[in-house]
Amino acid sequence: MKALTRAYDVLLQALAVCAGGVIFIAFVMIVVDVTIRILGFAPPAFTIAVVEYILLYYAMFAAPWLVRKKGHVYIDAVTHLLPPVVKTITAKFAYLVSICSSLVFCYFSTGLLIESYQNGVLDVRGVDLPQWLLYLPMPLSFGLVAIEFGRYLVGIDDYYVERTEVKEAM
Repeated sequence: MKALTRAYDVLLQALAVCAGGVIFIAFVMIVVDVTIRILGFAPPAFTIAVVEYILLYYAMFAAPWLVRKKGHVYIDAVTHLLPPVVKTITAKFAYLVSICSSLVFCYFSTGLLIESYQNGVLDVRGVDLPQWLLYLPMPLSFGLVAIEFGRYLVGIDDYYVERTEVKEAM
């Protein structure tokens, strides 16, 4: 079990590193595109399409890690006012809603991925890209997000800790 947990943790870290890598690639592509335009040349047609894909991959790769590190935005003004029992109940409800919505997104994105792969649909913009690349990171990321919220639901961790504790954990 420890090996599985360790492999899972490594996967989350690897996805976070990949998120950082792809956003850096997008930064470089944009700088090169703008520089080429300033110099009076025609930039590559694929830059905008590829950067759009990169932004999606960045969001999908970073999401499970952000849930693990409690980095997603939530409003804690209400949770501070609640009694501990009510706070626990509302937290469990929020975890359940998050798990269910993540699994719905995982299910439908898996269907879209399979359908677009089987049909060979192309995303035609600045460059022709297989549309399944658009859906590729979604099932994995939404599945991992559901697992992370499941960890909170069963009590392995608590998402709604004090903000100072979150800052110290990072």
